[in-house]
Amino acid sequence: MNGNVTNAPGAGTISIHPRLFPAREMIEDGKYEQAAQYLIGFLRQNPDNADALAMLGQTANRLGALGQAEHFMRKAIQMGARAYENRFQLATILNQQARPVPSARMLEALQQERPDPNTRLLLASIYEKIGESERAREMYGELAQQNPNHAPTLIAYGHSLRSAGQVDEAVAAYRQAIAADDGFGDAWWGLASIKAKILTDEDIETMRAALAIAIDERNIAPLHFALARALHDRKQHAEAFGHYKLGNDLRAKSLDYNAEELSGEVSETARMVDAAYLAKMPQAPVGDAVPVFIISLPRSGSTLLEQMLGSHSQIEPVGELPYASAILRSFMEMATRRGKLSVPQAITALSDEQAAVFGRDYMERAEVHRTEGTRFFLDKLPQNWSNVLFIRKILPQARFIDIRRPAMDCCWSNFTQSFTSAHPSSFTLEDMGRAYADNVRLMAHFDAVAPGMIHHVDYSALVEDPRTQIGAALDYLGLEWEDDILQFHQSDRVVRTPSSEQVRRPLNRDGMEVWRPYAEYLGPLRDTLGDLAEA
Repeated sequence: MNGNVTNAPGAGTISIHPRLFPAREMIEDGKYEQAAQYLIGFLRQNPDNADALAMLGQTANRLGALGQAEHFMRKAIQMGARAYENRFQLATILNQQARPVPSARMLEALQQERPDPNTRLLLASIYEKIGESERAREMYGELAQQNPNHAPTLIAYGHSLRSAGQVDEAVAAYRQAIAADDGFGDAWWGLASIKAKILTDEDIETMRAALAIAIDERNIAPLHFALARALHDRKQHAEAFGHYKLGNDLRAKSLDYNAEELSGEVSETARMVDAAYLAKMPQAPVGDAVPVFIISLPRSGSTLLEQMLGSHSQIEPVGELPYASAILRSFMEMATRRGKLSVPQAITALSDEQAAVFGRDYMERAEVHRTEGTRFFLDKLPQNWSNVLFIRKILPQARFIDIRRPAMDCCWSNFTQSFTSAHPSSFTLEDMGRAYADNVRLMAHFDAVAPGMIHHVDYSALVEDPRTQIGAALDYLGLEWEDDILQFHQSDRVVRTPSSEQVRRPLNRDGMEVWRPYAEYLGPLRDTLGDLAEA
């Protein structure tokens, strides 16, 4: 069983047009823009060539144009390029578009046609996304048993076990992955990210040895984060900071994140969106249910808030749904085809009719996750704080609850997490501080032009006085207090975030002042935050 399935579109066909060989070479060399232009020119003369359409679909996918990738791949398959690899790629495109149900159906059919452990592994991850966690965990377990030396499978199994609260079993899975490959960084981070001092002195030496010979940045970065966490547990803060910095530097270098884009989007929203504009936005609900978006930066206490509110009998927590972001991304892909357009410009130009279509799309996708029939459901994807304007336009009945953790704790906690590219601002102290400040600016603007649209929860106050903080949030939703809320830690539901162990414990102050041992290294963060660093 290899790590990933990577087959070129058209593979399995008898032959391809000789003029397509240069395009295939361009794709293999990563020259995707050049390949796209070549293929478009070829298709002008050969509009029905299925292999060229499939290759253009692959190229669009690599360029991030998922809507076009789907279009070309579907057309290629309809024209006869029905190779297994093309249909697999279409399923993965749907998955990237946050359309897990149709993706799962395609993968199920492919698995029936040609059983493959990589397809089954992807399918299990999609079941996890749509809330079929027990089914996913069973599949991971079977795959781990069949492939006991395949580290990615063992890590996925460990993550699934951990999300269900089976921490000891998760540790065993991570340990098995390390036994198979002691240089596999994500296995070490799986252990390190558990909120207990699991890593031993022997583990530290093994990680040091692995780092000394590692050449793949995909392993090097998480190894640095894991080693930093182990050193932190031993209060070796200077060396721990050094490894956190090295891990983050690698991630930052690979992404080339530009913090100015987010700051500019916040500033433009503040200029374009005033009280008069918001008053003219659609008012009619889309559907009967009320989505409640918990919005925040990552590591702000959103999982704790979700667990507490989700303990109310009239609120169902459904996890971090990617649908609002995915719908906005698809919309922006369409809106920018004719020229450059900013997100606020596109949203303000969006017609009420099209907004309602997007709103229904969101509600239909979210319905898959809802099993309790309550009127309210919680969507806690942190990144949605920057999507408030779009969400308000497509879902007039939506409610927003913002939770804010003190700046230094929040930003430092992000810096110490081995995040993926989903949280690109977390990889430098300056970018993290700037994202925090942008979040505060945007929330303040909405409070000024639409008082009461967003309800705010103070993380520190929540820990000290949960009855008052949660009571006010329930008042915002029009719901009565229920005592079960204070027993949130007894819930046995799946929690797929880095805080999965923390929210299974009673309220505590463990997340307070976590940055203090590293104060001497955090000047760049404090300078970026300014007065917010003291809040």
